[in-house]
Amino acid sequence: MRADRYFTGFSPYLNPLLNAFEIGSIPAFLQPAGIFRQEAHLDDSYFMLYSMTGFGRAEATVGGRQVVVELRSLNGKSFELNTARLQPGLRQWEPELRTLLSKRLVRGTADLLISLRADGSGKGAGVNLALAESYYQSISELARRLELPQTDILGTLLRMPDVLSTESEALTDEDWAQIRGLVEEAADKLVRHRGNEGVSLEADLLERMGAIEAAVTLVVPLEPGRMDRIRERLQAAQEATGAVSKDPNRFEQELIYYLEKIDISEEKTRLAEHIRYFRETVQNGEASKGKVLGFILQEIGREINTMGSKANDAAIQQLVVTMKDELEKAKEQVLNAL
Repeated sequence: MRADRYFTGFSPYLNPLLNAFEIGSIPAFLQPAGIFRQEAHLDDSYFMLYSMTGFGRAEATVGGRQVVVELRSLNGKSFELNTARLQPGLRQWEPELRTLLSKRLVRGTADLLISLRADGSGKGAGVNLALAESYYQSISELARRLELPQTDILGTLLRMPDVLSTESEALTDEDWAQIRGLVEEAADKLVRHRGNEGVSLEADLLERMGAIEAAVTLVVPLEPGRMDRIRERLQAAQEATGAVSKDPNRFEQELIYYLEKIDISEEKTRLAEHIRYFRETVQNGEASKGKVLGFILQEIGREINTMGSKANDAAIQQLVVTMKDELEKAKEQVLNAL
């Protein structure tokens, strides 16, 4: 697995580095697991990672009505259900819907639409006269104050919420049981959609981790030259002041001090451990792990920032910038992970 496989399309300054240091292959312990799968063979009920984006739809005829349930979800810090478009006849079951969907969807902002369309066999429409009169008084008063013509008030009143109702809108417990089943079916389809989205999300996140590891691999051959330059600068400075001849041991003490300050061995080790833990978390059997992945990326960012502050080398700084770029892309993707 070539290190430059990760840098296709990246900034041109990486190409000279790749050519200058003929890095063969990334060590096995750095190779990202599962990135190069040609095809994901997953069981219908299991995915390694779920996205919070999804859509589910179910429909059936219930009690002489055509019922269509549509459920959409986007990312969110916790579970939030938008029922603004829920019809008045279904409001009594809203708490039950929230409980049902919060258990199935766990996180994300979901929009629920339940459409009830009569098939023509229902009874006639009725008018809520008291409510219509209340609307009329408010509209008339508003028109008078604004000195607006009171035209087509009847058409406006009939379009106001809950003015028109049909006896066929009343739902029985048996009707609700069937509609609830449709909501569950739509939720199951949405979860399946989330899983399909999660396959792509997982592959992208693992590839970002592999790109960071490849950049760390490119740092390794740059470190000896960095240390040699520090040695040369210290030696030149001390020779200019004659300090070497006065105290030969002082040069070695200062050299060790500076080399310890710029040593990034611990950062590389911790970074490799964080990435290993990131992969294990992505691929474990838990459904909801987006928050945990976000915390791990924060730790990865700390190690990359420390490496940058200790770099003291332009080429290493360029690689650190590449790591940060990959990290930010991973953070954006993790925001959509369940």
